[in-house]
Amino acid sequence: MVLLDSVKQNPLLWTCAAGVVGLGVSLLSWKAAKAAELYVPIQYQYRPGTISGWLANALANHSKSRRKRRPVRVYLDGCFDMMHYGHANALRQAKAVGDELVVGLINDAEIMRCKGPPVMNEEERHTLVEAVKWVDEILTGVPYDLNPEFVNELFTKHRIDYIIHGDDPCLLPDGSDAYAHAKKLGRFKMVKRTEGVSTTDIVGRMLTCSRVNHFINADEPHPLAKSFSMGTPREESNAEASTSDASTRTTLSKFLPTSRRLVQFSNGRVAPEGARIVYIDGAFDCFHPGHVKILQAAKAQGDFLLVGLHTDEDVQARRGPHLPIMNLHERSLSVLSCKYVDEVVIGSPCVITEDLMTTFNISVVVRGSMSETSMLGPVEEERYEVPRRMGLFTELPSPSDVSARNIIHRIVDKRAAFEARNAKKVKGEEAYYTGAKQYVQEL
Repeated sequence: MVLLDSVKQNPLLWTCAAGVVGLGVSLLSWKAAKAAELYVPIQYQYRPGTISGWLANALANHSKSRRKRRPVRVYLDGCFDMMHYGHANALRQAKAVGDELVVGLINDAEIMRCKGPPVMNEEERHTLVEAVKWVDEILTGVPYDLNPEFVNELFTKHRIDYIIHGDDPCLLPDGSDAYAHAKKLGRFKMVKRTEGVSTTDIVGRMLTCSRVNHFINADEPHPLAKSFSMGTPREESNAEASTSDASTRTTLSKFLPTSRRLVQFSNGRVAPEGARIVYIDGAFDCFHPGHVKILQAAKAQGDFLLVGLHTDEDVQARRGPHLPIMNLHERSLSVLSCKYVDEVVIGSPCVITEDLMTTFNISVVVRGSMSETSMLGPVEEERYEVPRRMGLFTELPSPSDVSARNIIHRIVDKRAAFEARNAKKVKGEEAYYTGAKQYVQEL
């Protein structure tokens, strides 16, 4: 008793005693394992191909079978306005949490009530979300705030196991956490936000472009564009002074490209022998519903869809300063996230050559009847001269008239509304990232 009392009074002795007990247990476990190796016949020890190996495989197959019968369903909601590779990366991580990803698409009225006017309507946003290769199901008309009644409906009617969101703030108009109830129930999981890109950032890039680019045909500098520009004052003054110089461009993106991100988005597919390989090329800037629909139409022409992405310099030479809005790496991720795309050629030549056709064993080259370039004049004939001569060129009717150009005009035409919306968003994000931000491991 005296020894016990002295141990209780001295925390250091208590810690040492606990350590000795733990070490003793570990030693006994190790000795027991060694004894099993000595006395259990080798034919019953775990080895691939033995009965213990067979049992391990049987248990693994049973687990897979159970997950097929009752898959883990996860839910991630959002506006997905001006959808970009940051949205796609959130969907990729959400899918990694479970087996089936259910996406809640907030309707236009709810977005207007809580955030302000969306750039794209609900049908356009649905087209973009549906095309993401990690999405299994979409729920439309969901509320912006996950109230207890709707959360209960997710868990019962839609059999959702976990609600997912990024580590960035999501506040209701009254300032409360939109996911508070799900967190309270222990049914919430967080994924890492993709930094360096946001809808606010892209809007700023578009408005900056609209000041100086003939492609957009803006008559005068836009005040909102200047407020969103991330370039230095010297860069801004140079850009305004050289509106006729195609080599002048302010780089707005803070995105840091990595090879790991490309691997995460890549399918890793190889065209099987004898496959009909379809090739389509372009800038695919500010990935939008028109891109999705022409890629779907292109994929229907064969078995394997290969997309050629032109370099930033080539796009700039055709369209002028401050374009493309998204750089080559960003555009690659957006295209790779589309379920109709099998592979991309990063930095493909604008003029298709016989060498390119042979290198990738291209069966047919396709092009939409409408493109950003065709708005400025006729398409250069030499770009598709080789596949035309080989009888391997097809022009497809463009199933959508949506373009990056008219999306930029939507934003410019509603300057005041977007100014108010984005100013509020920027203020909330700054408060979070300067105070409450914590490290989150990316999946």
